[in-house]
Amino acid sequence: MRKKIVAGNWKMNKNYDEGIELFISIQQKLRDYHGECKTVVIPPFIHISRIRELIEVENLFLGGQNISDKPSGAFTGEISADMLWSVGANYVIIGHSERRKYFGETNQTCAQKINLAIENKLVPIYCVGEVVEQRKSGIHFKVIEQQINEGIFVFGLQEFKEIVIAYEPVWAIGTGLTATKEQAQEVHAFIRELISKKYTEKIAQNTTILYGGSCNPSNAEDLFSQSDVDGGLIGGASLNADDFIAIIKANK
Repeated sequence: MRKKIVAGNWKMNKNYDEGIELFISIQQKLRDYHGECKTVVIPPFIHISRIRELIEVENLFLGGQNISDKPSGAFTGEISADMLWSVGANYVIIGHSERRKYFGETNQTCAQKINLAIENKLVPIYCVGEVVEQRKSGIHFKVIEQQINEGIFVFGLQEFKEIVIAYEPVWAIGTGLTATKEQAQEVHAFIRELISKKYTEKIAQNTTILYGGSCNPSNAEDLFSQSDVDGGLIGGASLNADDFIAIIKANK
């Protein structure tokens, strides 16, 4: 049975004190939640060690926003998978559209990072999705299939079973636009079918696929009600404790 997950990606927001305050508020509001959905908080690196010390409720986990594609060495400014795991992270985002756009990350780079994440006991959240031009020209399925083939289908079954996938229509990130529940379901079902063909139907049905793209309290329940949508990778709404909790509770 696949896991339900709501992960909050804070991106480059919140200084140290603000971040700790936000986390405390989120955790306090989670104390009366007893659902099955896992919550993953993914703050900037500076918060992770302290937040790990503060975690008190079940089903609450920590993640990192990125890791290096190198295990260690003279790479100023980089954070390795081992470093991230050592401060208490459980998950890591790989291949977010902003990393692809602004930092030139490729599917092959992502595969290297995923390999290091798994080797260091981190669960990779691998992001795939199309930009608006690709959606309008009707090649979005082809784009996503290539991202899947080159980013995660290079792994054997045992490694693949450790991976969470997040579909993020890039045209719906930070734009106020959101894929309709039908659009989200269509792509999630497409991804699951690819997995079924590559591995098995059983593996496909046990793979968690999240939706990321302006998910908020007003549309979360509709999105999460779709049969192949297992939760969300949340951006802006994760910076407000009330909104984030409302989204978590919508993932029934």
